[in-house]
Amino acid sequence: MKYRTLGSTSLQVSEIGFGAWQLGNEKDWGEMSENEAISLVHHAMNQGCTFFDTAPNYGAGKSEELLGKALIHSREKVVINTKIGHHPNQVVDFDVSKLRTSIESSLQRLQTDYVDTLLLHNPPFSCLQGRSAQFELLDTLKNEGKIRAYGASVDTSEEMLEILEHTNAQVIEVMFNIFYQEPLKAFQKAKEKNVGLIIKVPLDSGWLSGKYHQDSVFTGIRSRWSKEQIKRRQDVLGKLQPIIGNESIVQTALRFILAFEEVSTVIPGARDDKQLTENLAASKGKMSAEARRKIQTFWQEEIEPSPLGW
Repeated sequence: MKYRTLGSTSLQVSEIGFGAWQLGNEKDWGEMSENEAISLVHHAMNQGCTFFDTAPNYGAGKSEELLGKALIHSREKVVINTKIGHHPNQVVDFDVSKLRTSIESSLQRLQTDYVDTLLLHNPPFSCLQGRSAQFELLDTLKNEGKIRAYGASVDTSEEMLEILEHTNAQVIEVMFNIFYQEPLKAFQKAKEKNVGLIIKVPLDSGWLSGKYHQDSVFTGIRSRWSKEQIKRRQDVLGKLQPIIGNESIVQTALRFILAFEEVSTVIPGARDDKQLTENLAASKGKMSAEARRKIQTFWQEEIEPSPLGW
């Protein structure tokens, strides 16, 4: 495993992190026992993974709870990122008093007195200013020692630029993958500001794992895709295949993201040891500049004129 610095935080994080949305989340990921979840976290650590991403609404708080149990004896060896704004009961509320209660509850579930990074979880655009009550709260929490750094989890370059130009955020989590490269427009500004980038949805919710096709049946959050969207994703994936060749599509997808020096860590999910091992192995290789350019050109020609959508 290779490591990178998370922006200006001085925190060293594994290139491949651990997206913990699946822990305790039977609806979207299928059944996983508590022992299996804890074992999966320990397996990640044993392979050098040090960055763990979670949120209160993942598994209605169960993700944080399971991470807390798994990491209780290793707290100083890992970097924990959680979020505020999406609550365990699936309510989305950025009222400052509720955000304060949210982080206090997260700390209890995680069995720690601080988190390394705390993010506003896809907040309204109006929150993405240094003068907003939400960012003032983040400043307060940092001064209290409950968090070491803060930022927001967003989806677009426009949101990234608003954060970069108007706040003191040290980290941004953003959606970015082979099928969705729009946020790249803000990467250079992030580098100039020395803001660490955490990349979410790196496998396009599973399409870049190679396990889905146009006849796949989806439940949970993946049921958002229409038949037309599924067919188009299948077609685009077929056009990508000649560029990838015989390489693992998962590792190609992750190495593409890591080919950008602005990225600090990428957080794919995994529901078992096999998936986890394949994810983490992406750090053992490196994508060439030529391969990266080919994938960027592929997106510009095949997807950018008519985006696939979330």
